[in-house]
Amino acid sequence: MAKVLRRRWHSDIRGLGLPRRDTRSCAYDAYVPDELTGRSFAFDGDVAADVADAEAAISRMDAEAPSLVDTEALARILLRAEAVASSRIEGLEVGARRLLRAEAARSMGQPSSDVTATEVLGNIDAMVYGVKRVATGDEITLELLLEIHRRLLADTRVHQYAGRLREVQNWIGGSDYNPCSAAYVPPPPEHVPDLLADLCVFCNGSDLPAVAQAAIAHAQFETIHPFVDGNGRTGRALIHLVLRRRGLAQRVMPPVSLVLATWARTYIDGLTQYRHIGSPTSPTAMAGVNTWTARFAAACTRCVADASIFQARATDLEAQWRERLGKVRANSATDIILRILPGAPVLTIHSAETLLSRTFKPTRDALRRLVEAGILREITLTKRNLAYEAPEIIDAFTALERQIASPEGDTLTSPAVRPVPYRPR
Repeated sequence: MAKVLRRRWHSDIRGLGLPRRDTRSCAYDAYVPDELTGRSFAFDGDVAADVADAEAAISRMDAEAPSLVDTEALARILLRAEAVASSRIEGLEVGARRLLRAEAARSMGQPSSDVTATEVLGNIDAMVYGVKRVATGDEITLELLLEIHRRLLADTRVHQYAGRLREVQNWIGGSDYNPCSAAYVPPPPEHVPDLLADLCVFCNGSDLPAVAQAAIAHAQFETIHPFVDGNGRTGRALIHLVLRRRGLAQRVMPPVSLVLATWARTYIDGLTQYRHIGSPTSPTAMAGVNTWTARFAAACTRCVADASIFQARATDLEAQWRERLGKVRANSATDIILRILPGAPVLTIHSAETLLSRTFKPTRDALRRLVEAGILREITLTKRNLAYEAPEIIDAFTALERQIASPEGDTLTSPAVRPVPYRPR
């Protein structure tokens, strides 16, 4: 049964000029959730319908993606959108152009002074690693989650905690120095290994619909809060591991975090309602699971609808580019670049050579042709290095972020509820 454990916090902070709320000792309650293995879940009719709608939407997007735009390119841009949004929930604000330029500079071996962009790139790396490691039917293991977390924090100020379960009590909200006024206190550290082992067993089952399983797995992970830092981003990566393992999202990643970032209060409230005290079969426990699962399913459905608009925009742009260029020989360097641009809107000569599997001269000639047509423009990454960016795709990506940040899908009629990039000109 889910319970709270009364613990005592002993403060030894003295003489730092901090207010009393930060230096006091107190009693606090740490929450220990039910294990998931063997637990039964019953969904209300409306919630089951919401889950079915979400699964149908994700499956349809995954199946239709190749007909809309190059699958690999679309997968990259949506994965990047997901990682950016997941980071945004944690307060890491970075615009698409700034992130893409930092990514291009890194591909050239150039160190970046942009700390925020570097941290978001770490989130992208962790996401890429995770989704490539899991295919339909593969196991989700604790070792995999630890490696995702290690990659996430490897180049951050808290790199010493990367890939390590916490050995201290953590908490959410209140003071940075004690849990006395915290909004939520996760399980004490000694409970974390067993709870994570149970969570992995649950993730490797198939008794529930995939979207419901991903919803519950994410809520349980956030409830356990097993790391000193990076819990939210790792927990949102877990969503996609579950969906891929269940075969629901094999080609492209539904950017659900874009919607969760917009619905931040609803998101946090849903996770709070998931955490019950007492029997997992109690009306309160069942209602909490239903509330959270319905909200998560709705976020999945919304993100697919908005991502589909971006797919259509990318397809339209490619058609317009080809019209501007005139005749483009099939499988030429120019032809391939047009198809990959949605997923790689900022290119260097080196990154283009790698993506095209072509030598320097045909790659350079294709990039020059696209610059002359106004599809690409030259930018300066460093004093010695040029790059090429596709401003129309970057603007489309920015529009996607703005669109999802609006409750009604249009910031002109429904203002964004969170910080978003400026509207493209």
